[in-house]
Amino acid sequence: MSDTVLEIKDLYVSYGGIEAVKGISIDVHEGKIVTLIGSNGAGKSTTLKSVAGLVKPKSGSIKYKGQELIGLSPDKIVSAGVVLVPEGRRVFPNLTVKENLRMGAYLRKDDLTADYEYVYELFPRLKEREWQLAGTLSGGEQQMLAVGRALMSKPELIMMDEPSLGLAPLVVQDIFKIIKTINKAGITVLLIEQNAFMALETADWAYVLETGEITHSREGLDLLEDNTIQEAYLGKSKA
Repeated sequence: MSDTVLEIKDLYVSYGGIEAVKGISIDVHEGKIVTLIGSNGAGKSTTLKSVAGLVKPKSGSIKYKGQELIGLSPDKIVSAGVVLVPEGRRVFPNLTVKENLRMGAYLRKDDLTADYEYVYELFPRLKEREWQLAGTLSGGEQQMLAVGRALMSKPELIMMDEPSLGLAPLVVQDIFKIIKTINKAGITVLLIEQNAFMALETADWAYVLETGEITHSREGLDLLEDNTIQEAYLGKSKA
């Protein structure tokens, strides 16, 4: 088993008086793709936002390579090598593609030339639209840009929140191919995805969250064959 790079332990997160995350523990091993699946409101996005420093947990621990992340500012967490691709893409619509990519590297002082080329190699359409305003891109292109922008920070762990949301099936397949490519390049991936079939098919390990608690934890392909998971998240049963 690979070394654990992200260790979430006994994490509790509340919004007002509502407990969104109820004492979950998650391990993410280096070089792996790990997915969290579950219905809306299960606590998936809250978990990622807690890791990214955007939400302050009530209690628990989030360690990245042994370093406690709780209490660090989001920019310090990015500097440590952890970056979030948010739900809804959140590109800067009035900036060009290249300007959006530059924003992903705002903490860096070194030369970015090779990084631009790497992103354009992954996403040739972004190269074609380098000087186009991000707000005029298609949904799929904006998702590519959001991923490319995250890669410009040179992360070691990339977290993705619903990367396929609202995209056409063929574009979804492209996005998942890119996730696998990024992972093969040595980047660990923590993925939230409504498309449970694609997520489980892609992930090395999967966690199922239900109302803030983990109910299942197994290899992705094992969960894909689980009748309970099929009925709950894939809309079918082998029975």
